[in-house]
Amino acid sequence: MEDAASKHEYFMRQAVIEAEKAVEKDEVPVGAILVYGDRIIARAHNQREMLKDPTAHAEMIAITQAASYLQSWRLTGTTIYVTLEPCAMCAGALVQSRVDTLVYGTVDKKAGACASVINLVQEPRFNHRLKVIPNILADECKYVLQKFFLENCRTK
Repeated sequence: MEDAASKHEYFMRQAVIEAEKAVEKDEVPVGAILVYGDRIIARAHNQREMLKDPTAHAEMIAITQAASYLQSWRLTGTTIYVTLEPCAMCAGALVQSRVDTLVYGTVDKKAGACASVINLVQEPRFNHRLKVIPNILADECKYVLQKFFLENCRTK
């Protein structure tokens, strides 16, 4: 991969693919990819409806997969790519799991916990803070969500 911008776009496109998988399962289309070095070690999308689990957000599932892959709860040296700004639960899990960098697509003005509503991932009183890179492929990520909600509002 040439530069950081194209690298981030490549991995965010992989997260968008995960979000699109969620649509097929009638889940809110959020996708996440966890990268170690330049290797994808976890891929996930929301599965709350399927698993009947309020914690089955894409980020939480990806964190669990990555911890299994690395055989450690400490995910130092990793970057997570998420199509939507993480909520408080997921932001807290990113801090607790010691992910280095968060790259997200579109903001979540109602529940975003990485800048929009609050900023848990860079809270100076915590013992770990993440580097945050927002708005990577923001329009694409926002479109997938908007399309899902528009179609679901019409059918329900």
